[in-house]
Amino acid sequence: MAGDGQVTLGQTVIKGNARKVRRIGPKSAILAGFAGATADAFTLLERLEAKLERYPDQLERACVELAKDWRTDRYLRRLEAMMAVADAHRSFTLTGNGDVLEPEDGIIAIGSGGNYALSAARALIDIEGLTAEDVARRAMKIAGDICVYTNHSVRVETLGGETE
Repeated sequence: MAGDGQVTLGQTVIKGNARKVRRIGPKSAILAGFAGATADAFTLLERLEAKLERYPDQLERACVELAKDWRTDRYLRRLEAMMAVADAHRSFTLTGNGDVLEPEDGIIAIGSGGNYALSAARALIDIEGLTAEDVARRAMKIAGDICVYTNHSVRVETLGGETE
């Protein structure tokens, strides 16, 4: 999972090296990335971790339970963020509309540059010899080249380790 580091307020870049991709859950076996309002994203990350504690080794159920809360809870409903969540077997996009979406090709992209990164990753995924990390890095570079709200300060987290 890869994320850029750009945080903007309106049209102004506030920070260029934010950490938008993190390890969560038991044994840090789950990767979570976010886009949107930072405080909202951290609130959702905390809530997802609580759901993972309640439903260990059940990522999908934890995501569905969070999505239910996010859609029905008056406080959570106002949060403006999206999340990408993955374990070794599955990946999901979570939205405030109550969506828990599992892509058919395993590729997820969120945020301002998400559609650029998604398109690039889909074009790169079938190139022989490229690892998932290679695809993610190249897709993020393309997104950063195109989208003014995406930069090249990319952080990649893999289930086997972390790379800058």
